[in-house]
Amino acid sequence: MSLSACGQTKKNQPIPIAMTDTKATNIDTATVGGGCFWCTEAQFQILDGVISVQSGFSGGTIKNPSYREVCMGITGHAEVVQVAYDRTKLNYADVLKAFFESHDPTQLNRQGNDVGTQYRSVIFYHSPEQKKVAEEIKAELDKSGAYSSKVVTEISPYTVFYKADDSHQNYFNENKEASYCQFVIAPKLEKFKKVFKGKLKGAEH
Repeated sequence: MSLSACGQTKKNQPIPIAMTDTKATNIDTATVGGGCFWCTEAQFQILDGVISVQSGFSGGTIKNPSYREVCMGITGHAEVVQVAYDRTKLNYADVLKAFFESHDPTQLNRQGNDVGTQYRSVIFYHSPEQKKVAEEIKAELDKSGAYSSKVVTEISPYTVFYKADDSHQNYFNENKEASYCQFVIAPKLEKFKKVFKGKLKGAEH
């Protein structure tokens, strides 16, 4: 059985999610794609300071894409997660550090067995400040030699986020016995926990 994520769940009917005004609160939003959104969602969910994580699609050319259409690579969308986080516990740089740790940003249009532009490494920035931080961190990673290859993460302006249907939300927690969860998501999650030990929900600070 293939471990590819596409086609394992029913066709979704995503809806566009309107951004809420968070400027007057301590809540901010990040939208990033690091391959299959089931993996990225599971990792961000356990990070202290993260309020919510929604899986969906962004960066494409058509409205209301279905999961099947995105998997076929015909819409231009990337699988992304939209993360709401508490700025008193995390800043945007912290979020991006977790993002880069959650996947391999040197793989162009793929993550492991998941291949296509829908699995590209991408940051959709919501403000000039986010763009500046993203570009600085990407440049620092290349300069530091953290990876043997160049970081290929796309940095693009945020436009619209289409939330995937409920079968794609909280996927790992709802489907831990599935092959993809056991053999792909679980190992990534364990690695993430080791790197961010002490910064996870429920951890002592």
